[in-house]
Amino acid sequence: MPSEPHAADSETVPRSIGRVLDLLEIVLGEPRNLTAAAQAAGLTPTTALRHLRALEARGYVRRDDANTYAAGPTIRRLAAALRDGGPLDRLIAAAQPRLDELALATGESAYLAIGDGRVATYVARAESERAIRHVGWIGQTVTLEGTAVGAAFHTPGRCVTRTGAVEPDITAISFGLPPIGPLAAAISLIGPSHRLDTATQARHESALTTAATELAFGLGLHHDEELAS
Repeated sequence: MPSEPHAADSETVPRSIGRVLDLLEIVLGEPRNLTAAAQAAGLTPTTALRHLRALEARGYVRRDDANTYAAGPTIRRLAAALRDGGPLDRLIAAAQPRLDELALATGESAYLAIGDGRVATYVARAESERAIRHVGWIGQTVTLEGTAVGAAFHTPGRCVTRTGAVEPDITAISFGLPPIGPLAAAISLIGPSHRLDTATQARHESALTTAATELAFGLGLHHDEELAS
């Protein structure tokens, strides 16, 4: 579920610019056609089309043959330029083996998410090998309010569990890492709620806590320090 338009930005961001940014974030989070993008942004199709055409002209979004909007060449070029071996790259590289181990040990999909104070974005994953499993979400943004990952960002160092916060019948268990510069980070286990009873949740929380603590230690992160850039 992509994040909602940022109504609080209206005091500092001109309304027209905010609308364009809302649309950009929406289609980057999940490719959508005009109707779906307009509805998610709270805009009329005419207004949304005008803004999407401007973004398309600059290469920030592209429109395929099915009239679905998604990330365009400009945004991909900028994203590649930012992958410079900095703190985020190091975090993803260090987290991936832990995610793989968690998915194998628990049988549920494991994710790494980062937050900017407004939304959480999933940047790495290891999928469960089970036939029924949680999939996707790389590049997806979700709201912080009411979600496990949002609570984990606010209370690093402990597990937080939520059911049905983003998707029905899905349970997420998240563990917040110490801050990484201006970003929050968390590791999550996500799976169908029917498999995550109280006893299973307790086991998964233990495995998640161990993996996240070892990851933080390996990166030299502590809850009163930040990962240096």
